[in-house]
Amino acid sequence: MSRQQRQALDEMLRHGPLDLGGDVAQQRALFHDMMTSIPLPPDVSTTEGELGGVPVVTVETPGNDPASVLLYLHGGAYVIGSAADAAGLAAEVSRRTGARAVCVDYRLAPEHPFPAAIDDALAVYRALLDDGTPSTAIAFVGESAGGGLVAATLVAVKDAGLPQPSSAAVFSPWADLSVSGDSAVSKAAVDASLTPEGLRTRARDYLGTTDPTTPHVSPVFADLTGLAPLFIQVGSYEILLDDAVRLAARAAEYDVHVELQVWPEVPHVFQAFAAMLDEGAAALDAAGAFIRARWAEDSDTDKPDEALPAAGASS
Repeated sequence: MSRQQRQALDEMLRHGPLDLGGDVAQQRALFHDMMTSIPLPPDVSTTEGELGGVPVVTVETPGNDPASVLLYLHGGAYVIGSAADAAGLAAEVSRRTGARAVCVDYRLAPEHPFPAAIDDALAVYRALLDDGTPSTAIAFVGESAGGGLVAATLVAVKDAGLPQPSSAAVFSPWADLSVSGDSAVSKAAVDASLTPEGLRTRARDYLGTTDPTTPHVSPVFADLTGLAPLFIQVGSYEILLDDAVRLAARAAEYDVHVELQVWPEVPHVFQAFAAMLDEGAAALDAAGAFIRARWAEDSDTDKPDEALPAAGASS
């Protein structure tokens, strides 16, 4: 892994125009331009549609298995970003899992504060189930705020009495909207993308008068009993480092299968820079392998009992 790659990316991010805590309309335009500045590869297709009354963008790559689905939740601190903006990163996960990605265009704050985003994510999941896709064929994926939203939606799925998906993979999750993790201070100097002040501004936009420790807002404070297997990746140069570590610890506390990877000296959602950062591509490979392994386990579990020898049978 190249130190020169990491340094070049750090310089690019530090001198970029995006200011997460800035004017919402301006930051939305800047973020869109940044995310779409590199065209999608020619073998990636995107289709706009609707599921459960919520706009979605379906992203497909060659060889996708139509039976498997990634439910993808984009980042942007709940106020910027879109399903279309996330298509590039969603396509990279799609390639590594062999599944199409359904990117949810959930409503954004401040126009649509909590619980709009989680309501939309849950509505799309319900629609996939109602359309006949089994929960065991669905994996949740999300980055940044979308990563926190994935974990919160899993809690909402449980509370709604719905089956959990096969697994969930989250990149640099914003899982504590109270911004109370120690890394919000200790990693501020090395984080080239986010600031605690910017996150707190966006949290106020999303929360309104809602307590930031509400479980469906900040899953680090939730009862995670019974959640799907969880895969978490974060860079050590992130103010959200503690969000990822605490989410993993919380999941372990509630006996959830959880795997945490902390990648040294890389920035927020470094997976999005896989084209220029070796660690990004390697991390995506690991995430894809985790999702595929859970699908394989579910497939083995679904095999009929007749395939097993009867109790007490002699060989």
